[in-house]
Amino acid sequence: MFQSLKCYFEYTKNQRIALLCLIILSVSIHTIYTLVDFSTNIELTKEEQNWLAQQIIIDSLKKQTKQDEYRLYPFNPNYITDFKGYKLGMSVEEINRLLAYRKKGKYVNSAKEFQSITKISDSLLTTMIPYFKFPNWLSKNKYSNKSKFITFNKSDEDFKKKDSWVQKDINLATKEDLMKVYGIGEIISDRILKKRETLGGFVSMEQLQDVWGLSPEVIIELNSRFALFKNPEILKLKINQASIKELLRIPYLKYPIALEIIGYRSMNNGIHSVDDLLKIKGFPIDKVKIITLYLDFK
Repeated sequence: MFQSLKCYFEYTKNQRIALLCLIILSVSIHTIYTLVDFSTNIELTKEEQNWLAQQIIIDSLKKQTKQDEYRLYPFNPNYITDFKGYKLGMSVEEINRLLAYRKKGKYVNSAKEFQSITKISDSLLTTMIPYFKFPNWLSKNKYSNKSKFITFNKSDEDFKKKDSWVQKDINLATKEDLMKVYGIGEIISDRILKKRETLGGFVSMEQLQDVWGLSPEVIIELNSRFALFKNPEILKLKINQASIKELLRIPYLKYPIALEIIGYRSMNNGIHSVDDLLKIKGFPIDKVKIITLYLDFK
């Protein structure tokens, strides 16, 4: 039996030489493949290197988790923005009717009045009503006894005269001016002044909404007592020349957005209008009107 198996493992001289050559060739190929670099070195220009670096950054941002879906919270419909109105299903005409009404210094005090001004449909109003949040004092007035008469004596008239107020420029308001508004004390007034100093002056009354601690009712009162008569002198940033560090100085622009701006700018031969900004992924659409006040598109 062993004799019959032995014949399978016996090789002729030529077979042994061929087998040895095959082993040597296999080892040589493996060694060469491991030690030798077969990649070709391509020299890139400085512009190509910068573009490639930006692409890597942009690609890494795209791989990040998607932004949280837009969540709707209770809000005062007097301060609805273009973006929020769009998300709620309002048309541009309906939003503009409300904005035009608000520019007159007027406010809507109920859902019915909101529909009367904007001309939205009954079905859309039904979906929006659960999120409407009007000031508390409005609801109190709604359920107050309307048949009750209020009489004023001379002291009441004197008080009304003392409380008379001439609307002032928010950028010229002092701490004492702000503290005359019901609901604003020393801490809140300091926050408003600090915010104004950080921004170099308010360019929009909407920026008061960014002051922590201001309730919608107090903001309404601020808008009735103060206004923006003249925009502060701000050195506009040339968006097509600005660095990431410079872009981060613009209110509402975060680091990921600044990177997207740089990437879009390099791939589209610059940013020339507000429409270009709206094409940038993640750009805060609801703040675009304020942001553009800080930018120079030339």
